Amino acid sequence: MSAAGSRERESIGDRLEQAISERADAEREIERGEQETVSKGPSLRRTAFWLAVTGVSLYLVAPSLLDVLGSWRDLERIDWIWFAVMLVLQVGAFACIWVLQRMALHRARWRDVIESQLAGNALGKIAPAGGAIGAALQYRMLVESGLERGRAVAGITAVNLLTFAVVLALPVLALPSLLRGSVDRNLIEATVIGVAVFVLLSAVGVALLAFDRPLELVGRTVQAIRNRLRRASPPSRALPARLRVERDKLLATLGPQWKEAVVATVGRWAFDYATLLAALAAVGSTPRPTLVLLAFCAAQVLAQIPVTPGGLGFVEAGLTAMLALAGVGAGSAVLATFAYRLFAYWLQLPAGLIGFISHKRRGAREPNAAPT
Repeated sequence: MSAAGSRERESIGDRLEQAISERADAEREIERGEQETVSKGPSLRRTAFWLAVTGVSLYLVAPSLLDVLGSWRDLERIDWIWFAVMLVLQVGAFACIWVLQRMALHRARWRDVIESQLAGNALGKIAPAGGAIGAALQYRMLVESGLERGRAVAGITAVNLLTFAVVLALPVLALPSLLRGSVDRNLIEATVIGVAVFVLLSAVGVALLAFDRPLELVGRTVQAIRNRLRRASPPSRALPARLRVERDKLLATLGPQWKEAVVATVGRWAFDYATLLAALAAVGSTPRPTLVLLAFCAAQVLAQIPVTPGGLGFVEAGLTAMLALAGVGAGSAVLATFAYRLFAYWLQLPAGLIGFISHKRRGAREPNAAPT
């Protein structure tokens, strides 16, 4: 059996574990993305296989996806002011990412950071192996702008580690809020609960970066759970040590601004959560606050599913179902999901194209110069 054939027969669990590992290694992700963009030989069979998997996956979630997309006709139910609010909140989320990336890239030029992030993010949402190809595109754009290659790789690695760690931590920190058993149907309470969770997340992030013992405890716990669930696979024994190594690399990249970087990372997801709350307010919904936060966490995890670009279809199906569970009416859940995804997914695609075109036009006018 060929190596490619063996990879094609990997379980979804293997695939997801591999995706998590690759997100923590931007250098390997960039190399893989560049190979995907230029190679047409050995990877063709694997690419065809995963395109087929993507097609089947989209077929399975097509009813929910089409239901959500079809709700565009009901957008007239939403007051225009809510569209402005959601736009401002998403700009806030992007601003946090730009601040984080500029820290990690050692004060690269704002324009280089913004253009490359918009383009890489958009490509990552539509291309197979999106994360790798998106990272590779951002890397190339930064290097073309004059940024040192090593600095670009280190910066993208730091940002990947921080943003993906928050995605994994959010559900863990959100679950205790369910123990309150709240039945109040109030978006204000949902906002308060969200603020509390994101503040706690910032404190946990600072503790994990500042001290060895909490980080080792997390590593041993995750490693034990992984080994128990994946008994057929070779046991993992090096996770705590690897976490310390990656933490030290992260601190070396961010320097004395690492606390600000943690706050910017958490802020990126806090603004995104606020966008979902705004979408719910726009449709006049009054859901259970704790389940709104859990629905948001589920949507972010579903977006990491590697079988469709950006979790397309899975996020729409999962978020609609979770909002309905939270007490949102069926029609309002679909419309709120579409409004949220309009700003958190679809409008980011033309923004990425604008960033790429702006970069190319500027590159044609200006000689490469190292950023100051």
